Amino acid sequence: MTQNASPETQKEAMKVAKATQKPNQTKEQTKLIAQGIEKGISEYKKQQKAKARERDKQRKQALKNKATQNELSADNNPTNVDTNPQPTKPILPWVLLVVSWCLFLGYFITLK
Repeated sequence: MTQNASPETQKEAMKVAKATQKPNQTKEQTKLIAQGIEKGISEYKKQQKAKARERDKQRKQALKNKATQNELSADNNPTNVDTNPQPTKPILPWVLLVVSWCLFLGYFITLK
């Protein structure tokens, strides 16, 4: 068997070759069949890796295009900016301060 393939692939190819072995088939013929199966498995794995690389390239390109489109739309679309530039002043702290002072003064007035 060729040494290019992994030991797992070699074992799998030999297993398949022995499973499909015909009566009166020699060990050398089985080895040749196993080598052919191993070559097929290796070729299949190479094709799958190439397809995976291509899918990954396309995914990265799509992400890159999407990012550039988002940047362009953010630059061209000023509606994303807040239209009210003045900060609102919170009223609640002042109301609580006035109420607390009123209660404080009311407490001291009732003590006298």
